[in-house]
Amino acid sequence: MQISSSQAFTSKTTTLKVYLRHLPFVFRTTAIAFLIVVLARPQSTDSWQNINTEGIDIMMVLDISSSMLARDFRPNRLEAAKDVAAAFINGRPNDNIGLVVFASESFTQCPLTTDHTILLNLFKDIQCFMIEDGTAIGLGLANAVSRLKDSQAISKVIILLTDGVNNTGEIAPITAAEIAAAFGIRVYTIGVGTMGEAPYPYQTAFGTQMRNISVEIDEPTMNQISIATGGQYFRATDNASLRRIYAEIDQLEKTKISVQEYSKRQEEYKNIALIVFGLLLLELLLRYTLFKKIP
Repeated sequence: MQISSSQAFTSKTTTLKVYLRHLPFVFRTTAIAFLIVVLARPQSTDSWQNINTEGIDIMMVLDISSSMLARDFRPNRLEAAKDVAAAFINGRPNDNIGLVVFASESFTQCPLTTDHTILLNLFKDIQCFMIEDGTAIGLGLANAVSRLKDSQAISKVIILLTDGVNNTGEIAPITAAEIAAAFGIRVYTIGVGTMGEAPYPYQTAFGTQMRNISVEIDEPTMNQISIATGGQYFRATDNASLRRIYAEIDQLEKTKISVQEYSKRQEEYKNIALIVFGLLLLELLLRYTLFKKIP
């Protein structure tokens, strides 16, 4: 159809609705932009906080001689000691904790750290026969002292666990204890092993067989070490008593320290998410009500 003139269209007045017809699109694009910000999860870190917490420096000294495979503990002495020590570490998140192991020699499995995940992973890797067999209690204790002597912590503690008698090493246990006392380090000693005899696995041509071996723990020396350093000696005869000992040490070693923390994080995306919801709601309302049909 041919139209002779456009005068009929020019005379029609333009309403405000026509000028605002793109407003729903603007709301939607703005909502998408804010949604991206929400997904980025903004946080504020500009606050100071004074708190009181509990924290000390602890070196754990663990005997890994072959006698730790005895099965008077379940599944054996070494695995029981590792499990209970892991629970102890998990209960002290604010402490610097390290690990020293010893047999005929001693080495640091993990230096003092607050990264307890790494420490626990290193605990899992401990096995008997990692080093030559023997029981060098003095070397293990002296190694732990060397790791703690320069510590600036208010409280410095060593937890020494063994099931035998010192039979090798250049340093006597009492000498190592005197060095620990000189540096203000407390030593808690734990003797693990049932009274009398304990079943021990032996490899034979017919497989693994159990034989009873006598339990020999140098309790007088362990007690002397703890007394010289202001600590305490404990005897664990089964898994339950070992857990109780660590729980008692946990209660004995509680030191309050004041810490000023900066960068307390607060989530800031919630208010922006509300804006996104409001913009989308406005866009839908306008699109399906006021701008549903523009004359």
